[in-house]
Amino acid sequence: MEKSKNWEELSYEYGLDNAIRHEGKANEGAVLGRLFKEGLTKEMIKDVMPIIKNVIKKVNGMKKEEQEKEYDKYRNKFEKFREAKIEAFENRELPELPNVEGKLVFRMAPYPSGALHIGNTKTYLLNALYAEKYKGKIILVMDDTIGSKEKKIAKEAYKLIPEAFNWLGVKYAKPIYYKSNRLKVYYKYGEELIKLEKAYVCSCPQEVLGKNREQGVECSCRQLPEKEQKIRWKKMFKAKQGDFVVRLKTNMQDSNPAFRDRVLFKISDAEHPRVGKKYRVWPTLEMSWAVDDHLLGITHIIRGKDLMIETDMEKFIWNIFGWKHPETIHAGLVRIEGLGAKLSKSKAQKEVASGEFSGWDDPRTWSVQSLKRRGFLHESIREFVKDIGLNENDIIVPVEKLYSTNRKLIDKTSKRYFFIQDPVELEVEKKPVRLVVNVKVHPDKEETREIKVGNDIFISREDYETNRDKEIRLMHLFNVKLGKKPEFTSEENKDIPRVQWVSDFVKIKILMPDGIWIEGIGEEAIKKLKKESVIQFERFGFARFDRINEAGEYEFWFAHQ
Repeated sequence: MEKSKNWEELSYEYGLDNAIRHEGKANEGAVLGRLFKEGLTKEMIKDVMPIIKNVIKKVNGMKKEEQEKEYDKYRNKFEKFREAKIEAFENRELPELPNVEGKLVFRMAPYPSGALHIGNTKTYLLNALYAEKYKGKIILVMDDTIGSKEKKIAKEAYKLIPEAFNWLGVKYAKPIYYKSNRLKVYYKYGEELIKLEKAYVCSCPQEVLGKNREQGVECSCRQLPEKEQKIRWKKMFKAKQGDFVVRLKTNMQDSNPAFRDRVLFKISDAEHPRVGKKYRVWPTLEMSWAVDDHLLGITHIIRGKDLMIETDMEKFIWNIFGWKHPETIHAGLVRIEGLGAKLSKSKAQKEVASGEFSGWDDPRTWSVQSLKRRGFLHESIREFVKDIGLNENDIIVPVEKLYSTNRKLIDKTSKRYFFIQDPVELEVEKKPVRLVVNVKVHPDKEETREIKVGNDIFISREDYETNRDKEIRLMHLFNVKLGKKPEFTSEENKDIPRVQWVSDFVKIKILMPDGIWIEGIGEEAIKKLKKESVIQFERFGFARFDRINEAGEYEFWFAHQ
């Protein structure tokens, strides 16, 4: 093995990088995964894991300011590593998958803790796009085994998730599968593993198991005969939460301590949103995946490389039963930069429940529903995911890539309108009498909109302050000198600052992605808009007309610039 100092330094660098990108908390598994690219082998894990643990403890014990200061030493290295130009993703075809003979079957198995957000939608939609590419089948499985206090199932997610896939144009097979309906199937195979002496019912406290894992020692429960294991299995269904778990018998000297005797079933007294308290013994996700991927005939699994240990566990179980392995492809993790928020269904669930967010379509959730309400097209999200495709390496994709994809699709059809934030009234002296101005709704279209010119003309305070004492052009109208008393100068289309203006107006509110409302006024032609129209407020950005509120204000949701 290479010198410990090298692994310590690398663990420190990667630990800092991981912490900076995950709110100050680095993850041991993430650092371990990245060390494989530095030459770490499976045989070295036993010696390197203690080093990683110590380093992560040190990094996570730092204050945020300390982490940032230390990270500055390595920032250039990691930013250069992640600099993947947007152009590199443009109009790419999905790479071919291995073993594509016959009818391919893919699956989407979201955990229903909330609405799908743009981050996790990427992997599910990638599976669906591959099913389309190979004219295969895509199955929707609600991965609703019992959650935890930190990660609860949200009842409304059962509606929100299919709703999102339907809007995205995913043609998944019917019916939808619910794991909460399949407990007896999992029990059957759990009992079979016990019968084959490949699993055992463990009553050891967590701290005892932790020490056993570290030392590679088998617990006494593992040595009990099959007959006793079966008795314990039956007792589990009436035992107290925490009294028993079922563990898979793996090699207790496995180079990865985390893989040693992992849990297959646990007891939970939590009430399930679909089946209430009908069941108390619940499989882990890995156990249910191993069974369902076989029984549902899944041929290809595309998942993040953060689930590599779960894949190893599935393969271990498939080998026990002699089942054929689906092709499992691990994609690098994709972080979307510039969202201004942490993508988390569990976090959003709390904020929706508390009322901090207006609902699951609040723009701060970055849910599929929120993107739809902001004016994104489902084609844009599909193209965004397709362009990212399958990547072995972790990458950062700027959110501008999503914006540019959507912009290309909506620009040609979105009509232009003036919007003035923080308006200032101009009392223009000696201005010509103009009742209306006809302006193109789009530079490439002949269609025009009619802007009425009343006695009052408004521009934004920013434009007023920036151009004070200068001559400006009110776009498509005439020129004005902004002195103490604004004065008409000419109608000549000069090369001077062009400023938006509004005369007869409607009041407008625009909801921004950070949840803040921006208020202003817009031209009266907005009254003719149909609900859900996506328009462009010139020099401001694209927005979707949502509703007229009780105060008579026209409410829009901002999409992007």
